[in-house]
Amino acid sequence: MINTVYTYDGIVNGFRRMRAARRELSDNELDLSLTRRTMKIGIQTWGSHGDIRPFLALGEGLQRAGHDVTLVVTSPDSACDQLASTAGVRIRVVASPVIDAAQTEVVANMAQGMKDPMKQMATLFRMCFAPAEDAMFAAARALAAESDLLIGHYVLHPLQIAAEQAGKPYVSVMLSHAGVPSAYNHPLQLDFLGKAGNRVLWWVTKLALNGVLKPYANRLRREQGMPLTRDVVGEVWLSRSLTLVAVSPQICERQPDWPETVQVCGFLDMPNIEVEGSVPAELEAFLAAGAPPVYMTMGSWMPRDRVWQRETLQWLTDAARLAGCRAIIQSPTWQDCGFARTDRVFYLSASPHHAIFPRCAAIVHHGGAGTTQSATLAGKPSIVVAHISEQEHWGRELGRIGVAPRLLKRRTATAAALAKRIGEVTADMTSQALLVSAAMRQDRGVETAVALIERKFGRTT
Repeated sequence: MINTVYTYDGIVNGFRRMRAARRELSDNELDLSLTRRTMKIGIQTWGSHGDIRPFLALGEGLQRAGHDVTLVVTSPDSACDQLASTAGVRIRVVASPVIDAAQTEVVANMAQGMKDPMKQMATLFRMCFAPAEDAMFAAARALAAESDLLIGHYVLHPLQIAAEQAGKPYVSVMLSHAGVPSAYNHPLQLDFLGKAGNRVLWWVTKLALNGVLKPYANRLRREQGMPLTRDVVGEVWLSRSLTLVAVSPQICERQPDWPETVQVCGFLDMPNIEVEGSVPAELEAFLAAGAPPVYMTMGSWMPRDRVWQRETLQWLTDAARLAGCRAIIQSPTWQDCGFARTDRVFYLSASPHHAIFPRCAAIVHHGGAGTTQSATLAGKPSIVVAHISEQEHWGRELGRIGVAPRLLKRRTATAAALAKRIGEVTADMTSQALLVSAAMRQDRGVETAVALIERKFGRTT
């Protein structure tokens, strides 16, 4: 595989494309100023924190633009706790948490132990989605009845079905570009196969995805007397009206063969929320006492079980020692696992990533979309330790743009291997990360998404 790294000219051209796109959106916004109508907008999402926060950010952007927004959320875990909107978005929590803490551990360990991404997806849907599917569909139908426009997480066939049933327009939001087929690329990044090879890979990929996901969508469709889904990717994941790819254009370049209904808007981010807190005095002192540390977090994939959490903490601590670096290690109940802070390692339960990441040397993380964005936006190289295939995709993408060494897989990663990857973070990667960060800060994903939605649906008839 040949890795493509951004050049200075590439970054400059990226800025130019972005400015042109924003000028075009601004022109369209001006055109809409006399004809824009306010809409009742229903948004629905399912998943962990990284699947909820982008939709809350989009909802708040639409609410501030004058629309009346309701957000329906279902989470397998406790990600809905303390969820609130400062802009006045109504939030409804449905069937959450889907599973308890003990089941969450079982699912996580089953998924990360599987090499086959389709088996991973099948496990996650069977255990974390299916138990809430009927409740989510009931909530989706209620949302469709009261809304002019529906916006959903791309996997939410219940909302797509409800929108079709009610005859309401539907917008799909992709949190990763890995799910948009193209002859120009494939998530496996086997570029040497060319366009013909990518078409074959996508045919095989869609065949496998349909085998896992079609039964869910078609059960509901059959019960509603509706035509059955033939292709989950083309009929559920991608909306015929508008699909927003919520990824920075610095990472995701729009492909020439994507339909016009698929648009890259940038990451959907929002200001720090209160529950993330501020930097505590003890951490401020640690940051000031030596060289910038390496921040280590496995996010929602950090085990809650004390035995597994202790093993993971020891693995990260040993990696920091072998790499000879100072480290900040995030773990929910590190004190109960018997660890104590030193002048080399600072353990914490949670932190405001936006405030701490810019002060670190590099970020070790699991490759979740949210943490990937936070690390890259902070201008820091990443070391990705992937637990599932989606996270492997983000690790490969960060490597492709030159801000991360080759990813590790959690099921095989050792402390020595992680220490080696930390040592592979070079000055060139740091410089490249700063360039990409500077470009990302111009994205304005929420503003772009709102403008695209209003341009498509916000005109009066």
